[in-house]
Amino acid sequence: MSENVKDICKPKVFEDIYRSQSRTLRNYIYYKSGDVEQAEDIVQEAFVKLWKNCSKVIFEKAAGFLFLVAKNMHLNHETRKKVIFRHRQTLGNTEKRSIESPEFLLEEKEFMIKIERVLANLPDGQREVFLLNRIDKKTYKEIAEIVGISVKAVEKRMYNALLVIRKEIGDV
Repeated sequence: MSENVKDICKPKVFEDIYRSQSRTLRNYIYYKSGDVEQAEDIVQEAFVKLWKNCSKVIFEKAAGFLFLVAKNMHLNHETRKKVIFRHRQTLGNTEKRSIESPEFLLEEKEFMIKIERVLANLPDGQREVFLLNRIDKKTYKEIAEIVGISVKAVEKRMYNALLVIRKEIGDV
């Protein structure tokens, strides 16, 4: 490594990145979520991920890495909130029919855990495309613009995500 290249694994360099990026990153997530605590938590998690991957991320790409990680964490959090909201709506309708049978509640809880696990294990790109399409109802063209990739790349990521999900859960 040349002397001109800053090593993110060095505490001083990492601290400099934290000082220069944490506030901007927190504001970015706060503007997206409207929740200061969530934004601060995501910023901390993003910096932990940067530290764990410090040997793989070059100094010039550190800010981009942080923003991508934070954006994905925010999307995951929003997806969980939407799933819980829809689940509660469904549960509200189901309660009238089944009066919350313990078997139904257990199966539902197990299914939700399985969905979260499968989504968490998808590669970031596939998860992002899948959630933008299925949860946020974005078209492939809109997703391509948001993510900064071609429509064909969106199609490929969605195809691969669906293969994994169908294998683990069944039809989506």
